Amino acid sequence: MSLRFLVALLAAWVSFGVACHAPAEDGAAAAAPPKAAASAPKGKAKTAKASASKGAAEQPTGETAKTRTLEKATFGGGCFWCIEAVFEQVKGVKSVVSGYAGGSVPRPYYELVGTGTTGHAEVVQIEYDADIVTYDDLLKTFWSAHDPTTLNRQGPDEGTQYRSLILYHNDEQKLAAQKMYNKLTAAHVFAAPITTQLAPLTRFYPAERYHQNYYRNHRFDPYCEAEIAPKLQMMKLKQAMERRAATSTDKSAGGDQ
Repeated sequence: MSLRFLVALLAAWVSFGVACHAPAEDGAAAAAPPKAAASAPKGKAKTAKASASKGAAEQPTGETAKTRTLEKATFGGGCFWCIEAVFEQVKGVKSVVSGYAGGSVPRPYYELVGTGTTGHAEVVQIEYDADIVTYDDLLKTFWSAHDPTTLNRQGPDEGTQYRSLILYHNDEQKLAAQKMYNKLTAAHVFAAPITTQLAPLTRFYPAERYHQNYYRNHRFDPYCEAEIAPKLQMMKLKQAMERRAATSTDKSAGGDQ
């Protein structure tokens, strides 16, 4: 994803975010996003990694009133290292786990998914506090963190395992994704049609341990510096611009009273 594309997308997203505060019409029909078509994988331009450790990372459990509000969301937007790093910056997100989902082969692992024959995509599963951040907020972050118009490709990474993908956990998430897809399309936020696939989550497989928190542990890796760091910088700028736009809107509303 080029810097020029990120800057243009940032401006469009700030405008779209302000417009989204207007109430939507009830009962509006929602068309499902187009599904990504299959294409042959072409490999990933990444540096060599340590040997795989195939155990799933254990998730913390607790029965306090606070943890009962936690919900889950699952997204695929190219390399899971990239979107993991982005969602870790979102206030209200409690954990982000990189993994594989959307395919039919049980117990997938990195090298097998990389062949493009399993149907699985690289995804992240997010656990978030719904009292702090909404699913709509996560959808906005998802669509602004990658280019959903490039079919089965993000930057140097090509193959169906890098497709743009929303795996919903319930009907509410499905409807929310469809509704925002319709708004993005109507507002022409992207210059090309969105290729994001929408499907129910059947099973999520955590990726090998060395993939977890990859940017935190390898931020000076050439791939991280070239692909992830610019996204994080643009996300911080987007958040600052949104806060400024919201403050201006509040001031204008107060002056009208």
